[in-house]
Amino acid sequence: MRNKILIGSVLIGLAAPSAAFAQASTATGAVGGAAIGAVVGGPVGAVVGGVAGATVGAAAEPPPEVRTYVMKERRASVRVEREVVVGEPLPPNVVLYEIPNNDAYEYTVVNDRRVIVEPKTRKVVYIVQ
Repeated sequence: MRNKILIGSVLIGLAAPSAAFAQASTATGAVGGAAIGAVVGGPVGAVVGGVAGATVGAAAEPPPEVRTYVMKERRASVRVEREVVVGEPLPPNVVLYEIPNNDAYEYTVVNDRRVIVEPKTRKVVYIVQ
């Protein structure tokens, strides 16, 4: 019985943080994973979920140098009708700007918010606060 709870906690702890990917970071991933793990598996689930959530959160967040570069750059904001959400692609009419020495991310400013995107899919990976 104890093994089933532990295995179930691990699986849900690993899956849940990626489902709740919105504006992930190490801290928010750990908290979210711990909360979901606690509901499913009690104290052991909270520990497993917290570790899994922190790992997913750290992997999802662009490196500090990318975030710093995006904050320093000045670009005109583009208006779009819908809300900009992490995980959703930007419309094709939104111009993306390259980040020097980094092919993994591009950025733009939409609705007065700086966003970091994955160039190939145009999906928002991070909204700079």
